[in-house]
Amino acid sequence: MAAFTAGQIVIVLCRDALPKEPNKLRAAIVVEDERLFDAAYPNVILAPLTEDARLAIPDLSVVIEPTPQNGCTKRCYALSHCVSATSAAGVRPTASSVTRDQLLAIRRQIALAIGVD
Repeated sequence: MAAFTAGQIVIVLCRDALPKEPNKLRAAIVVEDERLFDAAYPNVILAPLTEDARLAIPDLSVVIEPTPQNGCTKRCYALSHCVSATSAAGVRPTASSVTRDQLLAIRRQIALAIGVD
């Protein structure tokens, strides 16, 4: 099982995504605290990335501008309100990551979306 780190950008094979896009590869950000889970834990908690600004709710999305560190080629949005646990078997790690401040903003938005003050 691959080890994932918080803030890492990964590639996910989306099988059950809506709208239906079978076997589509998508980028996402690891938002879990890796210290909480054993390396053998079968899932990883992710916030998806999209280039589609129409999907980004301003108070629940973080703008990710392209940088060498994140490897993005255009502006993306981390959709904090779409956080999910995904099987680690379908997740491919990359060497790219978001900044610590961006990760913290995503986590704050997740807490807001689920009603944690």
